[in-house]
Amino acid sequence: MSEEKQGALAGFKEFLMRGNVVELAVAVVIGAAFTKIVNSVVEGVINPVVGAVGPKDLEEYQFCLKAPCAENAAGEMEGITIQWGSVLSASLTFLITAAVVYFCMIRPMNKYKARLDARKPVDDTPAAKTELELLAEIRDALVTQRTEMETSNGAAVGAQRGPSSEPR
Repeated sequence: MSEEKQGALAGFKEFLMRGNVVELAVAVVIGAAFTKIVNSVVEGVINPVVGAVGPKDLEEYQFCLKAPCAENAAGEMEGITIQWGSVLSASLTFLITAAVVYFCMIRPMNKYKARLDARKPVDDTPAAKTELELLAEIRDALVTQRTEMETSNGAAVGAQRGPSSEPR
């Protein structure tokens, strides 16, 4: 798999997990617009492929939890069934909608924003110093000041004593 595809899939996963309000609003609007297209893809392409191994409609896939799982004369279902086919159909519809929104709207918009940001002039002003950096500067200035005072005091004391009377 190429690096571009990995980046696209990672970006798609980040889009799904991030939960950005604006992107989700766009997803809802565009998702509503693509609902018919997505439903057509699921019903016209995915269901026939699934139908090659079982019932043509995903909605018919179910699991009987408590027997008897059959329709009575009134057309009502007796027993308890888990309709996992409808969950699978809804999940596929969601994934297709999310992919269309991401690849057709969000990813191109992010690339466009990146190009706009690249065109902006670079701010050369240095970043504001952090509290830790300021405290380090104050400490260094105090150490320097203390060293200078000790050096000048030592020289002043030596000047007061005069030349050393110790033999060389």
